[in-house]
Amino acid sequence: MPEKVVIALGGNAILQPGQEGSFENQLENVRISTEIISRIIKNGHQVIITHGNGPQVGNILRQNEEAKHVVPPFPLDVCSAESQGFIGYMLDQSLKNSLHKLKLDKQVVSLLTQTEVSKNDQAFQNPTKPIGLFYSEEEAKQLADEKGWDVKEDAGRGWRRVVASPKPQSIIGSETIKMLVDTGAIVIASGGGGIPVIRDEQGAIIGVEAVIDKDSSAFKLAEEVNADMLMILTDVPNAYIHYGKPEQKKLEKLSLAEAKNYVEEGHFSAGSMEPKMRSAIAFAEKGGKAVICSLDQADLAIEGKAGTMIIK
Repeated sequence: MPEKVVIALGGNAILQPGQEGSFENQLENVRISTEIISRIIKNGHQVIITHGNGPQVGNILRQNEEAKHVVPPFPLDVCSAESQGFIGYMLDQSLKNSLHKLKLDKQVVSLLTQTEVSKNDQAFQNPTKPIGLFYSEEEAKQLADEKGWDVKEDAGRGWRRVVASPKPQSIIGSETIKMLVDTGAIVIASGGGGIPVIRDEQGAIIGVEAVIDKDSSAFKLAEEVNADMLMILTDVPNAYIHYGKPEQKKLEKLSLAEAKNYVEEGHFSAGSMEPKMRSAIAFAEKGGKAVICSLDQADLAIEGKAGTMIIK
């Protein structure tokens, strides 16, 4: 049966590890991704696409740093908006071309999306998300003094700026996204977790320098548009327990209890599969279906023939 599906593209769908971050490379990766998504649309499913933006924001921050003596650098929320714009452009154009090849007459809309977070979120008191360039300890501490940054040593590779990663409270414009999808449009939204914003005492929206976990935001988007399925695409075909060990086992269909138990046992890495599993579990708890799979198997996974599926 046709379903309303939120498809969360992983970073490898836009830029492969070790690949030069040229526009041409990213556009080609996006083209391949949209050809697969087009097959899902051809099968009658309503689709909302969201995506990561980590490498792209990192490159924009580096451009800021390199050109700071010539052009005033922009704050992080503005850099997030820039990345949403150009990734949205690539996805929008590539998807329209893929649909045209399949002779599918569908509207594609890319929306610049803001995500509301709480100004009282504890993450603002304990920034942990590394962003931007690596520095020596001396350089990092000097920048911290000059700019009010929080800086930390990052896994023996050098010192970096760290920012808060607050939980998404709501996707601003989700009602509009839902209306567009209900008219048959394919919507690209909430890229990179959305541009983080808070509300002041008068209710006005204000951008903040933070990074929202894209998988948490994908869950919130799927919840607010009443999606039937949340599909989280990554670079492995399934979630695994004992990953990389001789007893490695792939997970296929899981109950909520099984999925929660594996998370609590610590089977998934904090910076990679764990947030995906937590978001999938949260969506399944709301009564939807959640799937974690590789990009190349997305059209099979939506039929229950691939990936790791969690159902209440």
